[in-house]
Amino acid sequence: MYLTKEEEKILAGEEGETLQKAMGILAALGDIYEADSLIPIRSAQISGVSYKTIGDAGLEWISDLKGTVKVPSVLNPAGMDTEDRERLNIDPHFAEKQIEIINVFRSLGIRPQCTCTPYYLKGFDISFGDHLAWGESSAVSFANSVLGARTNREGGPSAISAALIGKTPNYGLHLAENRKPTVVIRTEMPLSGADFGALGYLAGKIAGSGVPYFEMTDIKGRSGSGDGAGMIVPGKDELKALGAAMAASGAVALYHIRGVTPEACRKDFEAPSGDRETEIVTIERKDLDGVYESAFTESGESVPTDLVTVGCPHCSAEELREIASLLEGKTVVKEFWIFTSREVAGDNADLVRKIEESGAKVVCDTCMVVSPAADRFSCVRVNSGKAYAYVPGMCGAGAVFGTLKSCVDDATGKR
Repeated sequence: MYLTKEEEKILAGEEGETLQKAMGILAALGDIYEADSLIPIRSAQISGVSYKTIGDAGLEWISDLKGTVKVPSVLNPAGMDTEDRERLNIDPHFAEKQIEIINVFRSLGIRPQCTCTPYYLKGFDISFGDHLAWGESSAVSFANSVLGARTNREGGPSAISAALIGKTPNYGLHLAENRKPTVVIRTEMPLSGADFGALGYLAGKIAGSGVPYFEMTDIKGRSGSGDGAGMIVPGKDELKALGAAMAASGAVALYHIRGVTPEACRKDFEAPSGDRETEIVTIERKDLDGVYESAFTESGESVPTDLVTVGCPHCSAEELREIASLLEGKTVVKEFWIFTSREVAGDNADLVRKIEESGAKVVCDTCMVVSPAADRFSCVRVNSGKAYAYVPGMCGAGAVFGTLKSCVDDATGKR
């Protein structure tokens, strides 16, 4: 990989040990993936923030870093609400270690905003074609697919290194030739809400690490904008859910939807031709129905839910509004956690208050997957294909997938 004279000096240690270490990581990645050079990035999102996932070894590694990041940078969700450890009964030792991790990142100039939806943050705008170094799988999918930016799924060390240098190796999804569809997935049915999480859960298993191209139509004639009568046009929260689920059940970092996502709408986009080299898969309603209400546990046993969670990825203002409406006049009878970023919660304090009048908890900075709080429960009801895929392995609990309404009904004892 070609390095400029300035980059060679950094690699030689002339700018200090931390930048030398960072440049070494980026240069090694570039060599492995045959990148031609480093390219400037607009922003970075750092994964590996929860003490649950990085432990003392990760804390020790980041504690040795010095300096200041070169681009706007934020964090992935931590292992707890960083301003209220008792919110989810977090152990004091865990909380102490978690705050230490946040403070180390803060010392590097990284904004201590812990969220898997950085695209909701003010002052963190992303434009079509921007090169990024983001780490969280659902955020990477949204940036690539919905915003038309370009980022690989970075590991914690590579994202930190890119943030400190302000550049990333030019390979993978930064290159146009790697953003072409590899599989066509067709649906011919009405789709809404949690359907997109279920669809993503199935599609991720089909696509693996490939680039799916969706052709979504409603055979019953649902109208939509675009180039096809009856074409399904998902909302942004539905697109978020679709991509998050595919990134969890598979390793999908980019997808296209005919007539919807920005690259698929460009005149120079090469839609799959249906030749023998392109696999075509149809997902039917019965396939989605198989995801709903089925208990996913490591043992295969079905157990009753004792926790309900939504907000994986973190809730938008619109999702908070819908949750508040569904909970109006109701009281929860079991733990019900709603996860969002601190900024979105602060900007929607009235909605948070209405939600919490029911006894539900709006929690910031974390989620059920990266927090130890969910580990004490047996089975979790979720409306997220991402959480459905991750909870059994990450939390040691069963997971049941349902709609947002089914989550509220379960939490309030209406089921």
